[in-house]
Amino acid sequence: MSCAGQSPVSRRSALGAAAGLAAGAVLPLAGASGAAAAPARGPDRAAATEFTNPVIWQDFADIDVIRVGATYYASASTMHYSPGAPVLRSYDLVTWEIAGHSVPVLDFGAKYDLNGARGYVRGVWASSLAYRPSNKTFYWLGQIDFARTYVYTATAAEGPWNRLTTIGTPYYDAGLLVDSDDSLYVAYGNTTLSVAQLSSDGRTQVRTQQVFTAPSSVGTLEGSRFYKINGQYYIFVTRPANGQYVLKSSSGPFGPYTMRQVLLDLRGPLPGGGVPHQGGLVQTQGGAWYYMAFVDAYPGGRMPVLAPVSWTSDGWPVVQLVNGAWGTTYPSPAVPAPPRQVAPMTGVDTFDGPALNPRWEWNHNPDNTKWSVGGGLTLRTATVTDDLYWARNTLTHRIQGPTSTATVQLDHSALRDGDRAGLALLRDSSAWIGVKRDGGVTRVVMVGGLAMDSNWNTTATGTELASAVVPGGRIWLRANADIRPGSARPGTFSYSTDGTTFTRLGPAFSMGNDWRFFMGYRFALFNHATQALGGAVRVTRFELTTP
Repeated sequence: MSCAGQSPVSRRSALGAAAGLAAGAVLPLAGASGAAAAPARGPDRAAATEFTNPVIWQDFADIDVIRVGATYYASASTMHYSPGAPVLRSYDLVTWEIAGHSVPVLDFGAKYDLNGARGYVRGVWASSLAYRPSNKTFYWLGQIDFARTYVYTATAAEGPWNRLTTIGTPYYDAGLLVDSDDSLYVAYGNTTLSVAQLSSDGRTQVRTQQVFTAPSSVGTLEGSRFYKINGQYYIFVTRPANGQYVLKSSSGPFGPYTMRQVLLDLRGPLPGGGVPHQGGLVQTQGGAWYYMAFVDAYPGGRMPVLAPVSWTSDGWPVVQLVNGAWGTTYPSPAVPAPPRQVAPMTGVDTFDGPALNPRWEWNHNPDNTKWSVGGGLTLRTATVTDDLYWARNTLTHRIQGPTSTATVQLDHSALRDGDRAGLALLRDSSAWIGVKRDGGVTRVVMVGGLAMDSNWNTTATGTELASAVVPGGRIWLRANADIRPGSARPGTFSYSTDGTTFTRLGPAFSMGNDWRFFMGYRFALFNHATQALGGAVRVTRFELTTP
């Protein structure tokens, strides 16, 4: 992930393949073996409909995208959120759902438990997702804290995912390639780029070698994605946050490599957003190629965008533009009809199942003894603190762009004095609406001014800006968020005592658009104590809607 220019930047890739083909190999149009791949084609031209960018109006950065048979999968950065590394699934490259998470828990040290330290802007950065046909297994690979690399595997995208190994070399912004002979290679690094070969079982490093150094005229290169296409090796790399380059070798995975610019300062499809960059290449069943990148689009985060790719006669990828820019719309990929509709990323959750929907991620690891689902989500206080950034068991949900509204039905009858529970717009500057219980009196309040500094230390725990006394033990809380990129945007809060009539509470909250926290704003459900543990709330309904 990139801390160098102005924005995050990501890395990795193995090319998803149909059954019987190594990930990273081109799909032969006539079905032969992966080694005899047919010439790479441009985008399909028979598509009858169009798609609009961004293909996902939610924060999924550092995309790594593959295809396994007729199904597309992608992985994204999640940093301090747990579980980490969501696995997204699609049948058409345009509509996506969250299938699961490759990193079930951030068991990388006490800071990810909010135990004496905090892991904000650490954790799962740009990482790699690959599929290995020989053992029908998905692989996730990523470095944590510049210390070591972790490899997780699963036989299904939904999981369960289990840790296969740790490797002493931290593969920064790694791209994992499953070669056509089933060998495993990793491209990684920042400006100085290297390739490592793994053992056949993927558990250890066999060798590593520097293969390329970015010229000073280009500067930082990172976010590696690694492919073998038509017998050539390609490392797709990013210049954060405005360029994309590709390295190509005809002599094997260790090079030598030559470099070509793919895009630089290209106008993106989101007004106010940044240059599309740092993502991966993927080929459809019909042989067409696409590039899925992300656009910096704060305050909402980094939004995935898609564009078709063609190839030059000498084997270099070219992004297909519309009027000199990454298109707002393109013809939809020509793919078979999906076997089913994917699960929407908006809608109602009543927490009736035995586990949380994979749309949810905790702020750091939760204390699993202090929450439960089934007939609603119960959050028992897990931390005594006056600082939301230190409170465990804060449950987050990505905001749907360009604007969306989260509405929560909250049973607060089991609160105790000193408890604070509610719905936040959470980032390094935050605000919330919720309930405070003090001296036996419960009030609904709007609190603003929560803030962290650039080292992610809390500088302000918030100020109560408006309040009202509420009767009974149930309340509806609502937050509306405008995450269109380009400037600070408003978030507003309201409440209801009957679920029908909502009353605005407090001033609009200005959601900042600084990129350095990397993750975008999220809706967050929380309950923490300021005096003593023992209180609880129950969320019986969460609904995310768009206008």
